[in-house]
Amino acid sequence: MQRVAFHVFLLAHWHHIFFQTGCQASEFTLPGEYLLGGLFPMHYPEKTQVYTKEPEALVCAREPLYLQGYQIFQVMRFAVEQINNSTAILPNVTLGYDIFDHCSDAENFPSLLQFFSQNGSIKVRTSYNMYQPKVIGFTGPLSSTESMTAAPLFMMDLIPMIGYAATSNAFSDKWKYPSFLRTVPSNREQIKLIIYIIQHFGWNWVAFIGSKDEYSENALKLFYSMIGKTNICLAYQELLTDSSKHNVTLYNINRMNINVIIVFTENFIQSAIQFKVQDKVWIASDAWSMDPNLSKLKGINKVGTIFGVTTKMITIPGFSEFVYKSQEQSDCAACDSNPDLLDQAFCNQDCENCTTLHAANIINQSPIYSFPVYAAIYAMANALHNALSCSETGCNKSQTIYPYMILQEIKKLNFSLLGQYVTFDAENEPPASFTILLWRTDMKPVVFQTIGTYETQPVFNFTIYDEQIMWHKNRTVPFANCSAECKPGFVRKQDGLQRCCFQCVECGINYYANQTVDLYTCLKCQEDEWSTERSSACIKRSVEYLHFNEPLSIMIMVSATVFILLVITVSILFAYNYNTPVVRSAGGSMCFLMLGSLGLSSLSVFFYFGKPQPVDCALRNMLFIYFYTVCLACLGVRSFQIVCIFKMAAKFPKVHTWWVKHNGQWLVIIGITVVQTIICTVWMSVDRPMPQKDTESFRDKMLLNCDRQTMSFMPITLSFTWFLSFLCFCFSYMGTDLPKNYNEAKAITFSLLLFYVSWIVNFTTFLMSKDKYVQLVDAAAELFSAYGILFSYFLPKSYIIVFEPQKNTQEFFQSSIQSYTQTISRM
Repeated sequence: MQRVAFHVFLLAHWHHIFFQTGCQASEFTLPGEYLLGGLFPMHYPEKTQVYTKEPEALVCAREPLYLQGYQIFQVMRFAVEQINNSTAILPNVTLGYDIFDHCSDAENFPSLLQFFSQNGSIKVRTSYNMYQPKVIGFTGPLSSTESMTAAPLFMMDLIPMIGYAATSNAFSDKWKYPSFLRTVPSNREQIKLIIYIIQHFGWNWVAFIGSKDEYSENALKLFYSMIGKTNICLAYQELLTDSSKHNVTLYNINRMNINVIIVFTENFIQSAIQFKVQDKVWIASDAWSMDPNLSKLKGINKVGTIFGVTTKMITIPGFSEFVYKSQEQSDCAACDSNPDLLDQAFCNQDCENCTTLHAANIINQSPIYSFPVYAAIYAMANALHNALSCSETGCNKSQTIYPYMILQEIKKLNFSLLGQYVTFDAENEPPASFTILLWRTDMKPVVFQTIGTYETQPVFNFTIYDEQIMWHKNRTVPFANCSAECKPGFVRKQDGLQRCCFQCVECGINYYANQTVDLYTCLKCQEDEWSTERSSACIKRSVEYLHFNEPLSIMIMVSATVFILLVITVSILFAYNYNTPVVRSAGGSMCFLMLGSLGLSSLSVFFYFGKPQPVDCALRNMLFIYFYTVCLACLGVRSFQIVCIFKMAAKFPKVHTWWVKHNGQWLVIIGITVVQTIICTVWMSVDRPMPQKDTESFRDKMLLNCDRQTMSFMPITLSFTWFLSFLCFCFSYMGTDLPKNYNEAKAITFSLLLFYVSWIVNFTTFLMSKDKYVQLVDAAAELFSAYGILFSYFLPKSYIIVFEPQKNTQEFFQSSIQSYTQTISRM
């Protein structure tokens, strides 16, 4: 109902519009079975046409046709003539056209309404689904603003409207413009290309200048949204109106040090010349990228480097000959020679004093819109060909063709025309094919030199021939950034609201700057890497640990092996002489526990070499501490037992009796072993040492060791071991006056002294140095502690057994005890 109401409104006001706007725009028609509509700017836009109020007495102002519009008008005529003369497309079908001169939006309403008419009128209907207007398709008008005005009339009845120059991205909205198509790329593709050009030369500080129209507004909106994910900043933007002061705009651009200006309106470049702006880079949109009048302006060679983006220009074979032939049989000449033609279809304008157009003037106009118009006509013709089910023998003319049927067929098209693809995507957009131009203002006349291409089909291609570019200053790419790029090793710190404006901050130790990854953040080196200040890359650390094949490592392992062999040897010697007084006085069976513990504790040394593994870190300290504590427990009990026998038996007989009866020495050893077992179990469960990669001690090295910084249970286990060693020392000191054969104070004192010294050195080295050899000192301290007990306690007794057997007799020991007893009784 809304559609019917709109048509009724138009019908009710048609004559009113006609009389208010004056004369209907110039019309050119060619009869045919199917008509195509066209609307082209074939007048000088700065002047107006004057009409009388009476339609019977139309008198148009005598104005020459606008050359650009007249050229594309001739292109449409040429395409229709080619199709009509072809047997490959629409055989036995004649195409016609109805073309109007686009005067203004208001003056063109009568022309547009004629496209919908049937025999000059539009009847009000309840449904227009099966309505057959005068034309089956339409191309034009020129600009996006003009197309937006006319488009709603065609959208209601799904009449195909193919734009040849309207590039606004608003037409991609198929809810609003379901039957709008175009043969020229949209603003989106043009803006993409402009962004590619800016990025290609490394610029990021640009301005955008356009006019207050749909074309520029849409382009600005697209540009702003599409640079969001790039490093380009829109430093300045303005959409100019008739009242805008161009000198103020140019002053702001200079004040902000902007050297690259995107221009979507041709008037602005004239102001730049007038106000003597120099040494800028201008990127011209397709609206004026090949404007011949601007290229002739005096001073154009001083404004800087001008790039232009334009749709790929295709030469249409035979068009020049067609124009020359048409001019020889010009419409106006025909009218002058035969006034009777005034009422015929092809010459309905008043031809009196008509200005003659030269064919060369038409042909020499920029061909920027020629191929888009040519492709639009062929697209509608191919769609009609398919809708009529045409074959080589002919077409099915009995079939009624409605505009929406043509629209459906156009959307399916995919054919090649003069080497270019004519097809439409889901948004009814064609493939993009642009040419990048350089205005050679150093040449007279100015030459538009091709220096790059941009295509989306059949494959994406963006190319700029840098060696062909003649820059305006120093023959080098101009600087057009807010801030100079940071040196290697520096990152950006944004200065202000624009991300392109920044200060450079250096990266610290173990950090580096990688501008391809993150421009604003110093990246941390990997664990096995390092760097100095201001680095742009990291260096691999040298990995250090105690290797098995190092001389010092070999020495420690050989010493540990020798120690184990000595322990085994002493154990065999003691076992062979088990019942002798020397072995019994040394502890008897307890000696084997001590020797076994010493041997097992020395195994911890072998876990210090090679790359640390979790088992190495767990056993290197725990194995020594546990078994060395068992050995100290035996020494402590042995010292206490000797003192008890010789000193406490007489003074505390009950205690001595209980001690002997219940094997007190073994109970103490077992108790100490259980306590140490609990401590070590908790240690390994809660705070087990783990391998670590030390990257803090040396910036260029990574030390592989075991983490002892966070171990809280190791001091507890060591404290328990040190406490036992202190008890051993006390008991041995109490027995300094015992018989010589039983006096072990010197041996135990020496072993404990070696234990203390070695661990003090170990702790001191650990606190003062972080080198890998700290681990070697740790291993040596454990080995020296074990050697101390073996050398001071067991080897002297082994010496007696082997070299002084006369002292290893019962009589010798009895005489020593009697001598000690006599000495005590005298005291």
